[in-house]
Amino acid sequence: MSSAEEKLLKQLSNDEGAIIQDTFVWSTSVEISHQEVVGAVKSLLVDAYITAKESTTNFFVLSKEGEGIVSSGESQEISVFKAVLAAGVDGIAMKDLDGKVGKAVSKIGMGNCMKSKWIGKNGANLIAKIDSIPEDSVLAALQALKGDDSGSSLDSKLLQNLKRRKLISSVSRKSYEVARGPSYSPVRVKKAADLTKEMLDNGTWKETQFKSYNFLTLGEKVGGGYLHPLLKVRAEFRKILMQMGFQEMPTNKWVESSFWNFDSLFQPQSHPARDAHDTFFIKKPAETVSVPEDYYERVKEMHEKGGSGSIGYRYDFKKEEAFKNLLRTHTTAISSQMLYQLANQEGGFKPMKYFSIDRVFRNESMDATHLCEFHQVEGLVADYNLSLGDLIGTIETFFKKIGITQLRFKPAFNPYTEPSMEIFGYHPDLKKWTEIGNSGMFRPEMLAPMGLPENVRVIAWGLSLERPTMIKYRIKNIRDLFGHKVELARTRTAPVCRFDTTGTVA
Repeated sequence: MSSAEEKLLKQLSNDEGAIIQDTFVWSTSVEISHQEVVGAVKSLLVDAYITAKESTTNFFVLSKEGEGIVSSGESQEISVFKAVLAAGVDGIAMKDLDGKVGKAVSKIGMGNCMKSKWIGKNGANLIAKIDSIPEDSVLAALQALKGDDSGSSLDSKLLQNLKRRKLISSVSRKSYEVARGPSYSPVRVKKAADLTKEMLDNGTWKETQFKSYNFLTLGEKVGGGYLHPLLKVRAEFRKILMQMGFQEMPTNKWVESSFWNFDSLFQPQSHPARDAHDTFFIKKPAETVSVPEDYYERVKEMHEKGGSGSIGYRYDFKKEEAFKNLLRTHTTAISSQMLYQLANQEGGFKPMKYFSIDRVFRNESMDATHLCEFHQVEGLVADYNLSLGDLIGTIETFFKKIGITQLRFKPAFNPYTEPSMEIFGYHPDLKKWTEIGNSGMFRPEMLAPMGLPENVRVIAWGLSLERPTMIKYRIKNIRDLFGHKVELARTRTAPVCRFDTTGTVA
């Protein structure tokens, strides 16, 4: 309880009819600032310890100029008139008047003397038009306000004139008339806001006074969350790919076996990508439990001896290497599983279009366009007698729908695609061609062990989600988009991502 609250309640404890007529006057008597008393009144009103009636008091305060007139004993017009009267019948020149009473007093006093017809002009001089010094009504009014600041004894026109001359100003002061309230007590007991476990345990809740609850209050406004730019672009990509007839693959498993991530893709166990410098291997559990045994044997034979016109890699295929667990380096690990299911489903193979958008991990050096953790967009089409032309057309259609029309294709090598192409897109801010994806046709050595018909071809492409997002949002450094250095303000203010599916950026 504050000092002001304590003194207020004590003042009202004298008798039941005790009243504090004016809190401003009372605050002066007890030597507490009125602002502190008003705060105590408002606080006590909440718990009905007191009742309070607000009142407004209007009064006048003398300005610095007004205080100067009172202290000097005469107004400017009286000072000017005395100087002119003392000059005699010839009067006084303006220059001499300024020197005698001061330029500021001369300017104000001469105008008021002229207005009251106390003085006049005789050529270049000022002369008195009355013989005696008039009553100083301005000084009298200011002195009266010093004694009674309400100004009730003064003429309203005179008060208006004083305000116009900025000798006084009107001030309003709010104060309260305070009396006992229905919950009055000489000592304030703070009410509890919550029922706690401790109160229930020791039984103090029975005697504790609780604050009343307002069940109609709306409470504090809760700010909504914001979608990261990557999620905005991801949503648009999903919509576009589904419009193109693709079906989304289940990619909610980040840990894969080396068998599905590498071996099933006809990637040799000696390939540099399988080194710890490029891949994150899992320590526990270090190995997968199982893979389809018959399929494993066919993949092993393809690696060791070849097939479908291939001589294989001619090495000893090791099970312990195939069963190693790792953080998937690409979502193609899921693609291989979906193609295996497609080849072995009831009713046999049926043409399909699949896509996925999810996170992948690679042990890479980070720079403006590379991270060791990023999102991969992958699409594949499995159908009869597809060609490289089908692949290029599908890629151009997809990228045109997301607004990237400047594309280049460069021949490349991938262990599991032949032919293979890297996809480059032009970044308008970096002003250079940036690699945004990879593509190719899955090799027969990968498809044959799965059990797919010989004339089935699978075209596929993959790209990072980050690179197109950087182009869309004009971001130069990938670390400003994804990672611990991203500014939250950028996420809040990132505009809605929308692509015109006719091929122009919206």
